[in-house]
Amino acid sequence: DGDRETNFQDLEPDIQQLIQKAVEARKRSYSPYSKFAVGAAIRSVTGEIFYGCNIENSAFGPTICAERTAIFKGISEGHLEYDACAVVAFQENDYTAPCGSCRQVLNEFASKDFPIYITKPSHEKVLCSSVYNLLPYRFRLKD
Repeated sequence: DGDRETNFQDLEPDIQQLIQKAVEARKRSYSPYSKFAVGAAIRSVTGEIFYGCNIENSAFGPTICAERTAIFKGISEGHLEYDACAVVAFQENDYTAPCGSCRQVLNEFASKDFPIYITKPSHEKVLCSSVYNLLPYRFRLKD
């Protein structure tokens, strides 16, 4: 299945909540250099939501993306399986998908049909994608 665009209001309430957590997380972004604020939220299979923002550093290398912040928070609390992720960035004119590193990290802990909901700050429209659509030739040792 390919990506599809939908209205926020047409999504299930639990997915709307996940997106709202990503929107909240984006407000905490520490991005003084790029001004590219991103928020992400990931839901464990037990229903717990972990969220995070991107955190930049003046040395640039230590910078971490919102998606990895969120999933690493969950992993550090003992959650290794997830069933949905939401990402929101600062651009209103286009969707911003996870970077390659985040795609690989998400791939490690998700099935290929794992849904990723990508939205803009207004979150009126949502791009519904999946790990497979974002990383079709995925690498996993367990595969």
